[in-house]
Amino acid sequence: MTLDLVRDIVSSALFIGSAFFFIAGSVGLIRFPDVYSRLHALTKADNLGVGLLVAGLAVRADSWVMALKLLLIWHLVLLASATACHIFAKAALVSGVEPWTRDAA
Repeated sequence: MTLDLVRDIVSSALFIGSAFFFIAGSVGLIRFPDVYSRLHALTKADNLGVGLLVAGLAVRADSWVMALKLLLIWHLVLLASATACHIFAKAALVSGVEPWTRDAA
């Protein structure tokens, strides 16, 4: 087995895993009952999906510098995602959106 074939198999598996988490986050966005759980599902799943996508791209990168740039991009996405999620949740809380409870259903 050549190195290129191993690289293709590993990166393809990472891309498929990434697609799974993106789909899971989208399903959570549709299925969960309130804004807070939807934000949680979307943020967690998308962060892991982006991480797997970046890992798959890093496997295919031509140099370590490119892989490190991809890692930096992933960290910036993590920071932006967490910040945006916090801002949306705080805005929902301030505007009076109550978290869902089992008794409310």
